[in-house]
Amino acid sequence: MEYAHLGRSGLSVSRLVLGTMNFGTETSEADSHAIMNRAHEHGINFIDTANVYGTRPGEVATEQIIGRWFASGGGRREKTVLATKVYIPTGAWPNEGFLSALNIRRACDASLKHLQTDYIDLYQMHHVDRNTPWEEIWEAFSVLRQQGKVLYFGSSNFAGWHIAQAQEAARSRHFLGLVSEQSMYSLMTRWIELEVLPAARHYGLGVIPWGPLHGGVLGGVLRKQKEGSASRGSTGRSVGVLAQHRETIAAYEKLCADIGEDPAHVGLAWLLAQDGVTGPIIGPRTVEQLDGSLRALTIRLDDSVLARLDELFPPPGPNGAKPAPEAYAW
Repeated sequence: MEYAHLGRSGLSVSRLVLGTMNFGTETSEADSHAIMNRAHEHGINFIDTANVYGTRPGEVATEQIIGRWFASGGGRREKTVLATKVYIPTGAWPNEGFLSALNIRRACDASLKHLQTDYIDLYQMHHVDRNTPWEEIWEAFSVLRQQGKVLYFGSSNFAGWHIAQAQEAARSRHFLGLVSEQSMYSLMTRWIELEVLPAARHYGLGVIPWGPLHGGVLGGVLRKQKEGSASRGSTGRSVGVLAQHRETIAAYEKLCADIGEDPAHVGLAWLLAQDGVTGPIIGPRTVEQLDGSLRALTIRLDDSVLARLDELFPPPGPNGAKPAPEAYAW
């Protein structure tokens, strides 16, 4: 396993992040525990979850699944860099969501209880709260850190401007501030290259891409459809994406076949090669899917392949061949 510091922090994390959104929904608790055990066997130490995963009727709360895994012993908690999130409402009453000091306190305590741990390594804002001042947010976070309940703080789905706001507010209080940003990022969705990636690099945030295969569209969906084995990429929002970009996806899968690699592994390897990316989130539903994902760590894409990927999936902006802000400014 390869490791990297999370942004400018001293925290070492695996370059593949185990996402748990499927736990309790698509994947049973027993299989979820098996996946986490195998992740540790492979050296994956970074597990990402959220306080709203698996909380719809008929589902099992993901944090509780992880908590029962920790409780089974074997040093599982000590070996894990644990990340969870706060923001999305967990109930219908006022103050059961967003980033007020009250909800931050309540949500953190609830997550600690569900996860059966006394601290969270990385506490992430699931979204920016435009109605709560940064002074209140950082004050609430500072209390959690002083209490030993949280070690590091991160953001998710922030714009570059939000990152700048958060970091400057933290700087005024002499706080470490954010150490990571979790953003949607893949060959299909490269918008964060315009502002978010430059801001993250400037402020020393590690970038954690979610949706690295764009809902399975980049996972070899056309080949799997022919084989009759497609489980993702042909349902939900992915249907429209595939219909609109079918020729591009076909060319992408041909490129991957030409270099002898699985499309899913190439998509992950491309992200791992991007400046500022700590590691993409993988969301395996089975142990076998987890095992296969590790191939991405050993793929080295040469300049010709990278250039071809840029042709198929152009960088954003009218002058996207250049980095932001030159991608859209003269």
